[in-house]
Amino acid sequence: MITLFSFIVAIALLVVFHEYGHYWVARRCGVKVLRFSLGFGKPLLTKRFAHSDTEWVISAIPLGGYVKMLDEREGEVPPEELNQAFNRKPVLQRMAIVAAGPIANFLLAIVLYWVLLMHGLPGLKPILGVVPTGTPASAALLHAGETIVSIDGVAIPSWQELHWSLLTLALKQGEVKIETLSDHGTTLFHSLDLSELEASDLDGAFMDKLGLHLYQPVILPVIGKLTEGGVAQMAQLQEGDLVLRADDIPLTSWSGLVEVVRSHPGLNVQLDIQRANQLLSLKMIPQGVTESGKIVGKIGAAPKVDKSVLDALLVEVSYPPVDAFMHALNKTWDTSVISLKMLGKMVLGEVSMKNISGPITIADYAGQSAHMGWAAYLGFLALISISLGVLNLLPVPLLDGGHLLYYVVELVKGSPVSEQAWEIGQKIGIALLGTLMVFAVYNDINRLISG
Repeated sequence: MITLFSFIVAIALLVVFHEYGHYWVARRCGVKVLRFSLGFGKPLLTKRFAHSDTEWVISAIPLGGYVKMLDEREGEVPPEELNQAFNRKPVLQRMAIVAAGPIANFLLAIVLYWVLLMHGLPGLKPILGVVPTGTPASAALLHAGETIVSIDGVAIPSWQELHWSLLTLALKQGEVKIETLSDHGTTLFHSLDLSELEASDLDGAFMDKLGLHLYQPVILPVIGKLTEGGVAQMAQLQEGDLVLRADDIPLTSWSGLVEVVRSHPGLNVQLDIQRANQLLSLKMIPQGVTESGKIVGKIGAAPKVDKSVLDALLVEVSYPPVDAFMHALNKTWDTSVISLKMLGKMVLGEVSMKNISGPITIADYAGQSAHMGWAAYLGFLALISISLGVLNLLPVPLLDGGHLLYYVVELVKGSPVSEQAWEIGQKIGIALLGTLMVFAVYNDINRLISG
């Protein structure tokens, strides 16, 4: 229910901002707006305010919305209202009305990021874990325990920001200058070569290919929270149990236990544990779960972690209002540019189409972010708002970008595009968007099946 509710709220908020952008500029340009609808299909709720020509509607299908304006192409317009018809307005005004929707989405993202960056975003300190040999990070002489301070002179306050900055720079495929602090507090400088990254790497774990891993503290194999009704609970494991051996393999860390469990789906595993002053042996059969196309074992147990160890790795990133606003602008711009570049690489076949997500995945992320707290949810809203703005600016008929393309042609040739061209464009747009939706839903279903 939380997932469903958070998804509906997200869609409603983003659509209302987008369509209100169209509405607000249309009214400023003297265009009569007949209907403002949240959703498509049959109207469920209708309201008309006093002294307003606009009908405000909530419709049955909540996956979008629209603003219907007075327009001679959609019906007969009384002579006294011709000056309020959209199609009678100068082309620059029509362009402003069409562009206002995506712009509203970008403005919403900026405001959300601004609020988050002023309040403070939780993150992980950019401390390097083990650097595998033969990787670009190893060639750059980066070592475990170093803390990333800046990249090309830009401060890196968190691991999330490191990931984002390198993704942005990886699209340019060059060499970047990295400033770090050693675990002894010495300032070090490195040159990291990103040219080995291929376009196909950008839709996967590209940080792994670079050899950059987040520092992971050693977590002892002590049982923490147990899943209700899970394999571990049914086998009588208890919180606080120290797992000494798994199938006679001595364990010194939680990752060792995970490795044994994952490699034994549906097979017997014996755990030797210490509970207070007792030594016990318990047997269990890890449940087989499909993950990334293969079956792995899981028992429904989490580690018991010393909170002080985790707190030492956490950082809160915040800025004063003016700095936060500038960072919000840059974040929105960078996200938009990366989205466009990745779309371009998908069209060229350099990046997998599996990266396209549909409503099921968006709903899933909405629910996950809502469970994580309001800050994560606002960050999710900002990201989806940018995606909506970028998508609508693509030069595809039916989308705002397609209309803008027609109006640019009208500016150049000095007369409107013919009705025949509009009709052909509509058919092309329906085909393209239909194909995109098929891809998106297929990817959603595939993710559900493969876990």
